[in-house]
Parts: sequence; C-alpha cells; structure tokens
Amino acid sequence: MSNITPTNKTLFKKCHEYDRADKVKAEGIYPYFRPIEESEGPVVSMEGRPVVMAGSNNYLGLTAHPKVKEAAIKAIEKYGTSCSGSRYLTGTIDLHIELEEKLAKFVGKEAALLFSTGYQTGQGVIQPLVGRGDYIISDKDNHASIVSGNLMARGGMGVNILRYKHNNMKDLERRLKQLPEGAGALLVTDGVFSTFGNVAHLDELTEATKDYNVQILVDDAHAFGVIGEGGRGTASKFGLNKEVDLVMCTFSKTLASLGGFVAGDERVINYLKHFSPALIFSASPAPASVASALAALEILEKEPHRVDKLAYNANKVRKGLIDLGFKVMDGETAIVPVIVGDDTKAFHLWKGLFDAGIFVNVFISPATPPGKAMMRNSFMATHNDDHLDFVIDTYAKVGRKLGLI
Repeated sequence: MSNITPTNKTLFKKCHEYDRADKVKAEGIYPYFRPIEESEGPVVSMEGRPVVMAGSNNYLGLTAHPKVKEAAIKAIEKYGTSCSGSRYLTGTIDLHIELEEKLAKFVGKEAALLFSTGYQTGQGVIQPLVGRGDYIISDKDNHASIVSGNLMARGGMGVNILRYKHNNMKDLERRLKQLPEGAGALLVTDGVFSTFGNVAHLDELTEATKDYNVQILVDDAHAFGVIGEGGRGTASKFGLNKEVDLVMCTFSKTLASLGGFVAGDERVINYLKHFSPALIFSASPAPASVASALAALEILEKEPHRVDKLAYNANKVRKGLIDLGFKVMDGETAIVPVIVGDDTKAFHLWKGLFDAGIFVNVFISPATPPGKAMMRNSFMATHNDDHLDFVIDTYAKVGRKLGLI
C-alpha cells in the first residue's frame, strides 16, 4: 500500500507555502487583479470612483468606439455568441475570411490566418514551422508567448534554440555563425518589446541575416497601430516588408478585441492552416471578436491620425517624467516605463498613484530583471491633455512624498 497521505502529498506543497502575494495584500499595496466596473477608455471606474487609466493596451482607444461596439452587437445578432467549432471544421464564418484578407492587405502580405488568442498565435505559428534539426534564433527579451512556442517546438520536435542578448547584433552574429550549413532556421523577435517598449533593430537584424538561410518572424503585438506608416508595424517603420517573412499580432491591443493573426506568403499560411495544432484543435474566434477587430481595422485605415496622437500623448508624458527626475526608459512607442528598482517601493508608488486617481501597471521580477521593478505606463490616442497633465502632476507629488525624486 502507498504511504502517501493527504498530509504529506508534495505536488501542491509549493501552493500552500507561497505567501508573497498575501503579505503584499496585508500591506494594502497589492496592485493586481483589480476589477474595472465601467470603462470609456481613458477613464474607468474602479472601487466606485473615476480613475485615469494609464496602464491599458487599448492603444487607439477603440474598445469603447461606437462603431466597434455596434459591430460586435450586430455579429452576435447574426451569428450568435460562438462559432461552436474549430476553423478547420465547422468554425469558419465569412467574417473570418474577410478579416484575414483585409489584414493581409494592410500589412502588405499575400495571406493571413486568424487564431483565437494572441498568446496562442505564437505557439500556433512557431511549432508547425520547425522540425528536428532546425533552429530557432530568439531575442532573450521576447514575449512569453514566443518563449512558450519555442519550448513546445524543442520539447516535441527536437528543435535547437539559440538565444541572443537583447537587441545585440554582435551576439546575434555569434549565434548565426553556429548554424550548421544547410540547416533551416527561424529568427523570432518582438517588434516592440512589451516590457520596456523599445523597438527591435530590424534594419541591423535583416542585414546580419542576409547571408544565412534564415526566415524572419516579427511579433507586432505592441507595434501594430503604434509605429510604421499608418500603424502598419515594425517592418513598415524600417521599409523592410519584403525582408520580413511573417508578421504575427494580437487583437487585444490596437484592434480592440480578442484573437490573433499571422500574415505571410500564401503557401506558408496554407501550410499552417493544415498543420497548426493551435488552430485545428481550438474553437475559432467568436463572431463578436472578429467583427470588433474588423471595425477597429477600418477605423485605423480611415483615421491614421490616431497613430500620431498616440505618439504625441506618450512622448508628452515621457518627457514630463524625465524632466521631473524619474528614471524613464527612452522610446518612441505607447509604453513609458518608469524604473523604480525595489519591489516594495514600486508597490507603494502604485498605491499612491491609485489613491490619487491613476491606474498603472507594476512589473517586478521575473517580468523584469531583479532589482528593476518598474511602473509600466501605457497611453491611448484618446487621452487628452488634461489626463496627461494629471498623470505628470500626480507622479510629481507621489514621487516627492516617497523620496523617489
């Protein structure tokens, strides 16, 4: 008989011993899982009061746009709440095809393919394209969805993974020289890195790989609608659409919805349609989600000034916080990171901002390197100058009170 009893089972032991979150909650400075009761974009209701939202990925402010909401409602009325199957079988509706065609055209590719979430897109694209003996070359700061896709490929298919130092072209070249002659290789990078908001050196990257047998996949989750011509992303910013083989992205930011897509050559997209487990064995994106993304894309195409307004808003706060003496990562995207260093100090800064009427995100290790806890501010095209001035002024008051500036 087994000597295991309910009191000495070990699998869940770590769950019962984990108390870090409980301690932070007891101090009243726990910043996560805070419910939003109502939202109109730049201002939300939390704990029954209005709060300026400075931590959302709703970059163009389209989640509350009347046309986007109307599109979702009409889709539910026509198709119901679910497609009730995978794209491969009964889960395809005409809206899926329409959105794929429009997304492909927008980013300058032959075809596109939708996935049910942005996270799933990374897994659904990377794993089917690489096999035993192939190589994945990956920036060390890539998003968790890419890391997960890499690990799935390595574990299931025996793929080799070579990671290079973040945005470090010298280290990338070192890794490229390790590729065996004739080996297939997929280089994967974020276009805009989600933590610090910096842009991949795509011009240097494509130059470094031109003499190697390497395909390039760029994740534009935080670049789509943010940089490039009319918000077309990282490849567009550098004029390198032809050099980038695949672009993947999520709907949960600029496109004001839930889902993801990859765009590239028709033959590659066709292959993914028939060999991607994440696509074949998942329920397809819901009608309301697809209709919302379609409406958001149409607004982006008709109103490219939103991209410029977003850049103005983020740059205004970035400059304002730098002028105050905060340690702010330089950049050109919607993400404005303020480095605090110590986790507890970061939680107290969050609490001071929240009590004053601003919500921002707190990133601590392992989301950041140890000792680099930060406030990850992100802005929308729909913030106005009053919102932005309030954010800057409040940072000044709370920062001085806590001795951070």
